[in-house]
Amino acid sequence: MLYQHFATQEEIDRAYEPMMGRDPAVLVKDWRERSEASRVNNRTTLDLPYGPTLAERMDLFHADASHDEHPKAPVHVFFHGGYWRSLSHREFSFIVDDLVNAGITVAVVNYALCPQVRFSELVRQSQAAVAYIYRHAAELEVDPEQLSISGHSAGGHLCAMLMSTDWEGTFGLPNQLIRGALCISGLYDLRPFPWSWLQPKLQLSGRDVQEFSPLWLPCRVPAPIKLVAGNLESEEFERQMSSYAEHLSQQGQTVAQQLLPNVDHFSILEHYLNDGCFVEWIKGFHC
Repeated sequence: MLYQHFATQEEIDRAYEPMMGRDPAVLVKDWRERSEASRVNNRTTLDLPYGPTLAERMDLFHADASHDEHPKAPVHVFFHGGYWRSLSHREFSFIVDDLVNAGITVAVVNYALCPQVRFSELVRQSQAAVAYIYRHAAELEVDPEQLSISGHSAGGHLCAMLMSTDWEGTFGLPNQLIRGALCISGLYDLRPFPWSWLQPKLQLSGRDVQEFSPLWLPCRVPAPIKLVAGNLESEEFERQMSSYAEHLSQQGQTVAQQLLPNVDHFSILEHYLNDGCFVEWIKGFHC
């Protein structure tokens, strides 16, 4: 067996190809159009650099001013998906509107992609983005003690890696800097991907799989974690979620998992909008 019960690459590819039955051009076009509207309709700081490379940029969507009875807004940091090798922050601005209206500033983070950089660099850049927001909270007009994170697919993996980061030992920041994490259709065990259609892009080594699989790492941030997947996704997304939830629970971490009905790997993002549950959960991190 290559991984779990999978004996061939074709079996792994089917389990980890969420685009089956979808037209990617139509999907991404819709995201881009809706995201452009969100950038027009909100007060923004676009392409804010958080590191020295061109990829290290974020779009900041400032909290609705009607909530300015609190001079510094909570801040939520979102990491996009794309299997670590495609898309950017600009396709995902559409997730911010209801959070901004709730008085939360949202940072939508861009990061470099494989194979232009090694997998480890994606993780480093994600850490750098959070560290930048925490350190520059005053000038960003956000409360560093009210910082939460979420991510979709590959972004869910990056959020899990942020929860496994030794913030104090590596960055000189408190390990309590994240108030809560929402990981959406995340990937927590990288072992199938060297055997998959993604490997020519990801170029994962055995060391990468070991060092960057949250399923095998201690969770160092003592904050609640919410794990979700869609019931229309392949069973592997639910299994990865359940395995990671068990791993966290065994460490005494506050964790909840939920399989959401009637959504696939992409429509699950609609839960950021139209009174969707994601906004309420994120607001709960800041209570």
